[in-house]
Amino acid sequence: MKCLLAAALLLGVSPLARAAELTVSAASSLTESFRDIATAYQKAHPGTRVDLNFAASGVLLQQIARGAPVDVLASADEATMDQAVKGGHVDPASRQVFARNALWVIVPPDSRLRLTALQSLAQPAVTRVAIGNPDSVPVGRYARAALQSAALWTAVQPKAITTQNVRQSLDYVARGEVDAGFVYATDARAMPGRVKRAFQVPVSAGITYPLAVASHSARAREAQRFVAFVQSAAGQAILRRHGFSAP
Repeated sequence: MKCLLAAALLLGVSPLARAAELTVSAASSLTESFRDIATAYQKAHPGTRVDLNFAASGVLLQQIARGAPVDVLASADEATMDQAVKGGHVDPASRQVFARNALWVIVPPDSRLRLTALQSLAQPAVTRVAIGNPDSVPVGRYARAALQSAALWTAVQPKAITTQNVRQSLDYVARGEVDAGFVYATDARAMPGRVKRAFQVPVSAGITYPLAVASHSARAREAQRFVAFVQSAAGQAILRRHGFSAP
């Protein structure tokens, strides 16, 4: 043991840091909240380092399927997690819903457009609408489903500026490059003063966030402990502070 400790010190690497490193892949909309959760988790479990990887849920799933060394997956929709379970990429017994969100249409703060409902997006004055790619971005699937339900997809689709994740949609609106964009309620909170909420979009089944331990995780026990922390009172308090609601 003393030899191992000495070797680690000679290499300039803490043996505790080497012992417990956890990689968490999380949906882009979880950026601020999971950074805070990771910090709190590390304080609660000294010697553990949490490495965070943020991207669209579909992209995260593709990374895991290609062998990326991930320990925990947190997606912004159930469909992505269903695919992860079906592909054998996560442990279905560890799957848990940990938060809920809402879908909003936002506009630049100086917008003069009067947008009060989905039907407003069909008016000629609206020419560019940021929508996440429905093939890989959950917020895009939610937006498309809502527009299809309102029989407006055909009218709005030609105006769509497809984005790689919800944060790109948020940035486009904040920079005034589009007239409106579909984002989560929590994303709108992330840029106070730079975007303005126009209206909430009805989502029939609601928006739930699941997470699970990756099947090939080499740190399954530590990963399960992180999942439990997200669901704990401390983890839930952080999520609420960032605008998420309880599962």
